[in-house]
Amino acid sequence: MFILNTAWRDSRRMRRRLFLFVASMALGVAALVAIRSFGANVEASVTAQARELFGADLEIESRQPFSDDSEALIDSVLAAFPGRQAGEASFASMALFPAPERDSLAGGTRLVNVRAVEGAFPLYGSIETTPSDALSRFQEQDEALVAASLLLQYGVEIGDSVQVGQRTYRIAGRVDGVTGQTDMGELVGPRVYLPYQSLDPALLSTGSRVNYARTLAFDGAETDDALPERARAAFAERFRARNLDVETLASVEQEWSEALGDLGRYLELVGFVALLLGGLGVASAVHVYIRQKLDTVATLRCLGATGGQALAVYALQAAAMGLAGATLGAALGVGVQYLLPAVLGAFLPVDVEITLVWPAVFQGLAVGFGVALLFALLPLLAVRRVPPLRAIRSDAVPVSARRDPWRWLALGVLVAAVVGFAYVQLGSWRNAAFFVGGTAAALGALTLAAAAVRAVARRLVPRGASYTLRQGLANLYRPGNQTLVLLLTLGLGTFLILTLLLTEHVLLDRVSVPDGDARPDLILFDIQADQQDGIAALVEENGVEVLEQTPLVTMRLRAIDGRSVEEIREDSAALNYDARWALRHEYRSTHRSELTDTEELVEGRFVGEVSADAEIIPITFEDELARDLRIGVGTRLSWDVQGVPMETEIAGLRRVDWARPQLNFFAVFPDGPLDDAPRFGTLTARAGSDEASARVQRAVVRAYPNVSVVDVGMVIGLIERIFDRVAFVLQFMALFTIGTGLVVLAGAVLVARLQRIQEAVLLRTLGASRPQVRRIFVAEYALLGLLAAVTGGVLALGAAWAIARYAFLLTTFEVGWASLVGVLIGVPLLTVAIGLAGSRGLLERPPLDVLRGEG
Repeated sequence: MFILNTAWRDSRRMRRRLFLFVASMALGVAALVAIRSFGANVEASVTAQARELFGADLEIESRQPFSDDSEALIDSVLAAFPGRQAGEASFASMALFPAPERDSLAGGTRLVNVRAVEGAFPLYGSIETTPSDALSRFQEQDEALVAASLLLQYGVEIGDSVQVGQRTYRIAGRVDGVTGQTDMGELVGPRVYLPYQSLDPALLSTGSRVNYARTLAFDGAETDDALPERARAAFAERFRARNLDVETLASVEQEWSEALGDLGRYLELVGFVALLLGGLGVASAVHVYIRQKLDTVATLRCLGATGGQALAVYALQAAAMGLAGATLGAALGVGVQYLLPAVLGAFLPVDVEITLVWPAVFQGLAVGFGVALLFALLPLLAVRRVPPLRAIRSDAVPVSARRDPWRWLALGVLVAAVVGFAYVQLGSWRNAAFFVGGTAAALGALTLAAAAVRAVARRLVPRGASYTLRQGLANLYRPGNQTLVLLLTLGLGTFLILTLLLTEHVLLDRVSVPDGDARPDLILFDIQADQQDGIAALVEENGVEVLEQTPLVTMRLRAIDGRSVEEIREDSAALNYDARWALRHEYRSTHRSELTDTEELVEGRFVGEVSADAEIIPITFEDELARDLRIGVGTRLSWDVQGVPMETEIAGLRRVDWARPQLNFFAVFPDGPLDDAPRFGTLTARAGSDEASARVQRAVVRAYPNVSVVDVGMVIGLIERIFDRVAFVLQFMALFTIGTGLVVLAGAVLVARLQRIQEAVLLRTLGASRPQVRRIFVAEYALLGLLAAVTGGVLALGAAWAIARYAFLLTTFEVGWASLVGVLIGVPLLTVAIGLAGSRGLLERPPLDVLRGEG
């Protein structure tokens, strides 16, 4: 009872001062609880709505129209496992919206996602339309359903028309929502639903990029979850023999859960950074608090208390503070999760039902309490070494803790706990080490910056500077200074947000097309071989320059160094998981005699021309995919070029700048062997204006409806909107870190209030005016804020450069000066505002307070 009573009584005068440090833990815990609770709710929603999201129990996909043999196989599946089916052909195509008579300025052309359907589509889920019965009748009446965004964009209404290919459809209804269609998906590819039976056959001609699918719904599958898997297993060999890809509800549900789980784990890491920052605030607060309690500890030692009992008293206070912070954070996190649907909703395929998830709450409580206690223990261990002599001699200090084994043990446990949490989140010791190492490096850089600032401020105070500036500089290294705490908190928050802003700037700058540049702003694709000359002439007739025509030949990988693709896919240890898609991918390759300006040969040689009957064809391959496939120069690749086998050998590896708005390829062949292969082509052009671009698109869609046109300017605008939404999510999470930093800053000001009172009153006693004292505080906080902004900015520049260079493989780095300057101005102003608010009222204290020793 002695320890409990002493801890309670001793904390009376400090409870209000410790509140801010409780709050510093709360924001990090809130982020963890909110993300974990929301993630559990998302996973539950995906499980509950999986069948509606997938739209089937089993889906069979093909890149070619289903042959009679494949149709017979599907009939065999339904004979063995009774049910119903629907069909779909999906592809990108140009849609022309003729201007209605009521508005001659309406209408236009747009690349859309066409979904040509047949049967009872969708088998599960729903498509919400206006009018509500449009879905049930549009196939019978050969009409179209059009996304609401398209109707709004082109000023057309229900009853107007849309032309896709050579056929024109009456718009039967507006699509208001599709189960599983995210806002981002609608932004990237607005949909137009058409009846399959009335589709223009030219849109499905050879070379067109069409994905064919048959969806099956089995009787009894809703009560027997294993039924679709049994159906797939029963016909697996026959599906594989016909190159049909098969997905079931269970496999797709697992993919969704893994993807959403990865997103949640990485967002939780941002919250954990905020929690670590709060832990640093707790450590700083306890350090200052214990310094103020040294006399009390010495008195307790004189009265017979042992060092362990003294430690227990203040450890109990720290534990209570950590528990209060974790509890407050958990309650706040439960509330924050109700905001997350608005923040993340654009990326989610489900409507999330928010419920209270107790495991997430308890996990947040445990992690928050553990972090607070571990960070508090480091400064608390010094209590054990306070000598009783301190009670009668104020110059007696605690014995140095440098050789204290318990201090090193506590530090080791803290590091192990952080690494363990990172491993749980990332599922890899390597990634956990990178995360902890990166965080430690940033904190280490900020700590070194703080030490350098204190050393420079101590030795290089300008003699000719004003008194207030010199005093403000002196505050950076005086006892009780806040230099380290502030640089760690605001510097880390600045680093996180500015890294995001600079990276976004680099990517947008990379894909932008400056006025007058020779880069293309129009890309035409799905051009048949006999259409190339006519389309080029049509583009030039409309006053637009043709830059390049590129042939494309479709092919698939058959084998790598003699091992079949099927054998490699079954060998889980033979391939990087991230590259497994490459074995199923239908490649669109080209042939040419030279490299383009978006490519760089990094290994081997480039061969521009070989004989058409060469036995082994030397090709160049994209270097990043080569690393994922674990292949390199000299590797033999066997291809199926539309039924014709072709043997190649990698002669060189190319680094490709995928960010440039230009056609790039994984595999490039030399001229010769593919010259007579069935092909389709692309054409790039430079319109230079929106008017010329629209003119070309209208002309092409009328004369060659099978050809699709990509307006690069529109794509870049789309990329910007996507980046804006992604940035909003990351900035929202980074606000937890910034908020924690501000709370820790305010708490540091409050803990140092005793020194502030003494300083302010003594200055007033010596004749300083209130404005002078206020200017001293402003100078100190402005300098600290500027140093935090500069240090965080330098770290962010390095991180953004590394991301651009190694993650996005960009060879140039453009600094976003607007973001950088905004941070350099905004952070100091914010720091001054917080510092003055925390020091409010100090100037009103009378000198008698110092004489009485009140604080």
